[in-house]
Parts: sequence; C-alpha cells; structure tokens
Amino acid sequence: MTTMATAAPARASQAWYKILYVQVLIAILVGGMVGCLWPSVATNDWVRALGDGFIKLIKMVITPIIFCTVTSGIAHIQDAKKVGSVGLKALFYFEIVSSFALLLGLVMGNLVRIGNGLAVKPDAAAVANYVKQAEASKTVDFFLNIIPDSVVGAFARGDVLQVLLFAILFGFSLMALGNRGERLRGLIDDVAHAVFGVIAIVMRAAPIGAFGAMAFTIGKFGPAALGNLIGLIALFYATAAMFVVVVLGLIARLVGFSIFKFLIYIKDEILIVLGTSSSESALPQLMEKLERLGCSKPVVGLVVPTGYSFNLDGTNIYMTLATLFIAQALGVDLTFGEQLTILLVAMLTSKGASGVSGAGFITLAATLSAVNPALVPGMAIVFSIDKFMSEVRALTNIIGNGIAAVFVSWWEDELEHATLQAKLDQATVSTTIDTTSTMR
Repeated sequence: MTTMATAAPARASQAWYKILYVQVLIAILVGGMVGCLWPSVATNDWVRALGDGFIKLIKMVITPIIFCTVTSGIAHIQDAKKVGSVGLKALFYFEIVSSFALLLGLVMGNLVRIGNGLAVKPDAAAVANYVKQAEASKTVDFFLNIIPDSVVGAFARGDVLQVLLFAILFGFSLMALGNRGERLRGLIDDVAHAVFGVIAIVMRAAPIGAFGAMAFTIGKFGPAALGNLIGLIALFYATAAMFVVVVLGLIARLVGFSIFKFLIYIKDEILIVLGTSSSESALPQLMEKLERLGCSKPVVGLVVPTGYSFNLDGTNIYMTLATLFIAQALGVDLTFGEQLTILLVAMLTSKGASGVSGAGFITLAATLSAVNPALVPGMAIVFSIDKFMSEVRALTNIIGNGIAAVFVSWWEDELEHATLQAKLDQATVSTTIDTTSTMR
C-alpha cells in the first residue's frame, strides 16, 4: 500500500513533456502535419525508415519475450491440467468473441449500405499479389506451419506461433524435471527481466517511430486518397468503437471493472499502435502491464501470444464489413446463405492473420476467394485506404487481447481484484493530473 501511495506524487512531479504517451501523441500530430504540408519530405525513405525501424526493434525481442514468459509460466505450474484448462478456456473465449465481431460487421454492413452506388471500376492487377498470398494460405498449411522445421529457424524468422508451440513443450519439459529444473527456471526468469529491460530502452524511441510512420502514411496517401471511400472508413471506425465499448465493455463489467479505465491504463500502448499501425509493436509492454494489473503470469503468457493469431477482433469486423462493401459496390447481391458462409469462412481465414500491418488485407483476399471469386477484383476498391483501416484493426486487436487475458484470469480465479482496481484507479488519477499539467 505504501508503494502505491507514493507512486502518484512521483508521477505528478514529472514534467508533461517527459511523459511517453504525451510524446507519442505530439509525434503523431506533427507527423500528420508534415505529411500534409510537405508530402515530398514525408515520403522520403529515411522518414519511412523511422517507423519501420522502430517496429523492427520491437519485433527483434518479441520471440524471446514469448518464449521466456510462456515457458516460465508453465514451468511454475505444478499441475499440467491447469495449462490445458487455461488453453481451452482461452480458445472458447476467442471463438465466442470473434463470432460477435464478425456478426457486428455483417449487421452494420447490411444496415448502412455504404457501398451502394459507388462508381469505382476495380483493377484486379492492383491486388494480384495479395490474392496470390491468400490462395497460398490454406487452412491445412496454416496448421502445418505452426510446427517449425527447426527451433532456431522459428526464432530467426520471428514466427510467433512456432515459438509459442516450442515454448509450451519446453515448459512442460521443465515442469516434469521438478526440482532439477529449478536453476534453469530461474535463468529463464532472469533472461525475461533482461529482455524487458531492452524493451524499456527501445520504448524511448517510440515518438520517433510514431512520427515517421504517420508522416509517411499521410504523405503517401494524403486526405485526397480517401475520396468517396471516407464513408467506409467512418463506418469501420464507428463499428470498431461500438465493439470495444459495448461487447468488450460488457465483458469488462462482468469481471468488475470499467472498459474506459482499462483504455486509460494501456493508453501508451494504444498510441504506439496508432502511430505504427501494428499491434505487435506494443505486445511485450502489454504483457508486462497485464501482469502488473493482477493477471496470472501463466494466463498472460498463454492468452496474449495465442490471441495474436486466434483473437483478432478488429480484423474480423473489417473482413465482414469490407466484403459487404465490395459486393454492394460491384452490384453483387449476396444471399443469406452466402452471408452465413462469410461468417464461417472468415472464422477460419482470420486465424492466419498476425498483428503486422496489412495482414488483414491478405485475409480479406482469402475470404473473398472462398465466398465468391467474382468479388476478388473488387479488393482494388479498398486497396488505397487499407492503410487507414489497418490502424483501427490493430487498435481493436490489442484491446481485445488485453481484455481476453483479464477475463481468462478471472475465469481461472487467478485475478487479483484489489490490484486490478488499484492500478486502474491510479492510472486514471495520474492521467487526470498529467492532462492538467499539460494544459497549464
């Protein structure tokens, strides 16, 4: 209690311009201004490299973090059934919430028929590369690709699911060693702390990365690139916001906390994702924050990494909404049966999407190919604005995975409610103080 009481004053005494989320927010605004006013400067390779470089810095430590966190979490559990329980509950949660996301996108696409009357002629050549990738992404291949050809290769490529599989197996192996594995467990814990230290250093460059990513995006596409498609962007933003506030908000209320306080608690991660358009850029820091929030370490280690392939709520909303938009724009009437097919197909194709910017567009190609091949050329209609939509996909995905970890911890009766409320209240108070200081 003493530590928590002294934390707020220390935070309040910090100069506003030294606060990370304030720096990131300013960087995003400045990047947007540079992109609008000086597009030739903003589209320079060095400016683009600022955003891409920051994402690469984060991605270089994602696989070590996942391996250490998952392995340590499993190894410290005495009962193997406990791990299976967490995994099954997580997958059940993913499927239920993903279905709500898909259904919401389908409902909004039918209610607000924003694609009707859109005079756009699709160019199939513009999306040929994405379609090719989608056709190569078969469901069977996806599951086979979870098994790495070599452990070293999985780490080198940064393949999250392959590293996750090896970490689970390694964790069970350490669990079986009992006392003999104590020293190795301690070493893995120490390595995890060291890697989180690397993350703390890298995060200091977050404003630079956010500036570069936002300046390049606006400079390359610009407000004019939106054209008549701004309606689809607005509808997608509104639908994603509705999903977060209503669906995830009800889940949060069931657990016993406010979704708005949770959003304030992870505001740094939200702004980083907004600036980089990649939910992976905030994955390590999100996992650390969830543990500090009172979530069980094994649950966080299993749920969050798995959620990056199995719980992509923003991508699910995008796929059903964009599919209906393209069908309406091309004048293709989808029957009720075909719309149900969209739900079933999207439930499978979305599992192959990662938190990397642009992955949602590839899964859209896979969905359209399976539902109605005549719709595939229509992907060119949304091609130019996909970058603007990928930011909201990434934001919704990271918020959804954070809520999933809290919910499964609560379901497993391993959530420290007192810590949860204290941390959320503390974050809210600190943000209020920071905002007041900024206005002054």
